[in-house]
Amino acid sequence: MIESLLVANRGEIARRIIRTAKRLGIRAIAVYSEADADLPFVAEADEAVLIGPPNPAQSYRNTEAILAAAKSTAAQAIHPGYGFLSENAEFARTVEASGLIWVGPDAGAITAMGDKINARNLMAAAGVPVAPGTTDPAADLDAAVTAAAEIGYPVMVKAAAGGGGMGMGVAVDEAALRTEYDKVRAFAERMFGDGSVLIERYFPRVRHVEVQILGLADGRVVALGERECSVQRRNQKLVEESPSPAVSPELRERLLAAAVRAGEAVGYRNAGTVECLLDPASGDFFFLEMNTRLQVEHPVTEYVYGIDLVEEQLRVASGLAPTFDPDVLVPRGHAIEMRINAEDPKRFLPGPGVIRTWVEPTGEGVRVDSGYTGGNTVTPFYDSLLAKLIISGATRDEVLERARIAVAAFQIEGPKNNVPFFTELLENEEFLSGAYDTGIVGRMR
Repeated sequence: MIESLLVANRGEIARRIIRTAKRLGIRAIAVYSEADADLPFVAEADEAVLIGPPNPAQSYRNTEAILAAAKSTAAQAIHPGYGFLSENAEFARTVEASGLIWVGPDAGAITAMGDKINARNLMAAAGVPVAPGTTDPAADLDAAVTAAAEIGYPVMVKAAAGGGGMGMGVAVDEAALRTEYDKVRAFAERMFGDGSVLIERYFPRVRHVEVQILGLADGRVVALGERECSVQRRNQKLVEESPSPAVSPELRERLLAAAVRAGEAVGYRNAGTVECLLDPASGDFFFLEMNTRLQVEHPVTEYVYGIDLVEEQLRVASGLAPTFDPDVLVPRGHAIEMRINAEDPKRFLPGPGVIRTWVEPTGEGVRVDSGYTGGNTVTPFYDSLLAKLIISGATRDEVLERARIAVAAFQIEGPKNNVPFFTELLENEEFLSGAYDTGIVGRMR
């Protein structure tokens, strides 16, 4: 097993990785920016290294500073968490070229799945269902208009190099397409350094369902169930649950088999997620993208399958067998995760500030993965995620009741936060029925 681990991230995910590392007797090393010096993950690490100012480009995305920190602390491995450099193939290559262990998929898999068009084509070749769309980037606006006419409106205009719900727009007709194409292309060039755009069929009423996969050290790829991720604002997730209320045993079998094929197609190792769109009317599903990293919402899978995904990542990276029997994967119970963000609960606009009060809920089936505590300052430099409230139980109804109690007990004063939104959601009949789709938040607003 790896003996020393540098966590190239911050906040709740750094804290969560550090927790598992220390449980396993692994020396946990944190890196932090000047803005994060007082956050819990820095204090909880065995060692912490200041790597730069608040700007992520000068700290958490600064590969030279991170590698220098690894060298100065004699780290054996690097875990990138999610975001920042986690899906940067060049960084993965550099880590390994430096003689360090990369806790994630190899650079080849990251590259193959990082380009949305290339990923679509690979998945289609592997027999994974894909939505109607372009097999090459739309070279210009005229090409996009031609492609949309062939696919049929409405269409989704997507940045080929995008991810995390960013760089996407919907066009219901040609006029809208002309506006969205220019907008998405400009955003993609600015954010990803790649203005390539693809056009796909857009499904107005659809569910977002994903499958957790794990590529094992012996070469096998296993699927650890599905997660429902349809409660979203601006194409970004707010709530995830497992199992999905929309997935029947027959559909689950097809969905998980397709996800395994997706992983096998790129020789996948370590943790990854195959994201799909599900048409609840027909039961058809389509490949959306593959996230070549640990997902924010991994805790719901951990509860349902009784494993620690970070530990499994470390075991794969160390060349060890998993803690579970890959031939006997039996899900049990239900789990829901709610993302507690520093944002207005109505318009979901960021609301940084000093946390005056921070009281986390406790109780049976309640877990809080937090990046902050009372007295900390939420700055505008990073993602607005404050904590993840994860609730588990034997049934969905039991989980929903526990969630209501936990949300009512979560006290945060200072920065704006979206806890009131979850109070509202947990009384919403559409959500409670389980028959919701990606438009639920819009209908609530």
